[in-house]
Amino acid sequence: MQKWLKRTFVWLVSLGLIGLALILGINALVYYPGRALLVDPAAAEEAEAVMVLGALVFPDGRPSAMLQDRLDTALALYQGGRAAKILLTGDHGQVEYDEVNGMRRYLEEKGVPPEDIFMDHAGFDTYDSMYRARAVFQARKLIVVTQEFHLPRALWIAKRLGLSAQGVVADRRPYARAQYYEWRELLARVKAFGEVVIGRDPVFLGPVIPITGDGRTTHDQPI
Repeated sequence: MQKWLKRTFVWLVSLGLIGLALILGINALVYYPGRALLVDPAAAEEAEAVMVLGALVFPDGRPSAMLQDRLDTALALYQGGRAAKILLTGDHGQVEYDEVNGMRRYLEEKGVPPEDIFMDHAGFDTYDSMYRARAVFQARKLIVVTQEFHLPRALWIAKRLGLSAQGVVADRRPYARAQYYEWRELLARVKAFGEVVIGRDPVFLGPVIPITGDGRTTHDQPI
């Protein structure tokens, strides 16, 4: 009985170490190539659009601190002439939860013309957002804006899906639960790696809406 317990313990420990090594290895494969695509805002090359990845909005539509910083960073790039359009991508899968309209209203209040704002209502996760940017919005070159913990994964996915992407960090303040987001990325990168390897289709596709056109074709609500 003692031998069986010892063998079982050794087997479980070995399995755990193999699993940990696999997680860390995949993280390295995703993190370092993605991080290499980060640029300073002043050095960002002109692109078709600035892409803002969604995050929490409050019930009244106001963006959370993290999302507001993404929007302000994108606004600065847009106003600086780095891109003629802004692509807002986030979760609008339910009537009662709507990231993208809150993002749109915030930018319109800052003076961005509605025709320059495209909304991706089905950007349910980073992989779907990148896939749809290429397949639905026909984008080829993007500046991706989100927090630093998120950018390497987002940029790695973008590159693997055939997009030319640069990343600009949107960290403008300390964030609550920042450490939690850092740890969560360890598993999120493994998920992203698996999605790319199997070539997962997004939850929704839909008709083509070229990013070079009029963003109002994607708007589903009044100002």
